[in-house]
Amino acid sequence: MTKASGTCTLVGAGPGDPELLTLKALKAIQSATVLFVDDLVSDAIVAYAPPTARVVYVGKRGGCKSTPQAFIERLMLQAVREGEQVVRLKGGDPFIFGRGGEELEHLRSAGIDAQVINGITAGLAGITSLGAPLTHRDHAHGVIFLTGHAKPGRGTTDWRQIAATARDGKLTLVIYMGMRGAEHIQTELLHALPATTPAVVIQHASQPKQRHAVTTLGELHATITREQLASPSVIIIGDVVQGIAALGQQPLQRRA
Repeated sequence: MTKASGTCTLVGAGPGDPELLTLKALKAIQSATVLFVDDLVSDAIVAYAPPTARVVYVGKRGGCKSTPQAFIERLMLQAVREGEQVVRLKGGDPFIFGRGGEELEHLRSAGIDAQVINGITAGLAGITSLGAPLTHRDHAHGVIFLTGHAKPGRGTTDWRQIAATARDGKLTLVIYMGMRGAEHIQTELLHALPATTPAVVIQHASQPKQRHAVTTLGELHATITREQLASPSVIIIGDVVQGIAALGQQPLQRRA
């Protein structure tokens, strides 16, 4: 690969709580000269950037006006070629629905060998904050991470097959970007999973404004509507959610 004058690092900022940053992520942020920041990265994390660093917000959020992906990639490439120490700061983990794979491919095709620093993903942080796991020897033998918002033109998720796999394998489902399609997802999953399957919706995982509602698969969409839960949220479905009620968590953390 040809050597570029600058560097680029894709950094997972985690779900929002700055104390969940890895030391490696913190060092990268503190050494950046320019940061391209996603919408879901908290201000408390951006505050770790040097005061001389240029911060460029390139938000991408489902249902909202977003910066085109190709434009973000061009900005990153240009900054590296200009000698900047570039940090692409992403909510959660760059490689879990963070488009990090696309950006890494683009950079490598241009001769830039970018680094990737993992971050804690929102699905894990959210359920952990409620005192429950994603896997459990008695209740969940594995976990499936899914997006409820597939790339246009790439087909739709076979939720019925996912439900059958989760049922037969005792798997936890963690669904990102699924709020707008929650009613459809619920209907399809009910073809193979019981309506009584525990579920929880967690909004703003790990942040001070976090809210959650414990429900069942059969009541999922009704609960989201009634409690006015919205993006960014993760939906977690499976028997591990029983642990939240067992620990005495309130069914809903309401807004002040």
